[in-house]
Amino acid sequence: MGALAHHWLLDFEGCPFEALDRADPVREALLEAAARAGAKVIGERFHQFDPHGASGVVLIGESHLSIHTWPERGYAAADLFTCSTSLDVDAAVEVLRRRLHPSRVGRRRVERHPGLLHTPT
Repeated sequence: MGALAHHWLLDFEGCPFEALDRADPVREALLEAAARAGAKVIGERFHQFDPHGASGVVLIGESHLSIHTWPERGYAAADLFTCSTSLDVDAAVEVLRRRLHPSRVGRRRVERHPGLLHTPT
């Protein structure tokens, strides 16, 4: 059976503290990534942590993008979950690379479909 959706797991390491600390610039980065990917944004929610760091999700017609930041570690974990084959994942990653200024980017794709996990009965 073919995949119903793809879940892209993105790790951004070596980011400057300032790129990850505040929710507003992180929000702008995720919204731009969604737009550049060709996604239809239908909602969003972001949270500013105290003393620093942010998390957020952009709900798209094709599923979602999310991000969690640890500015004190220079690290952000993002994901793009989609059932669409037309989204430009490379464009979304490039936006996040340009906005977050990581020294390293990790990228993995997980196929999601029924029967992927076999649970013993």
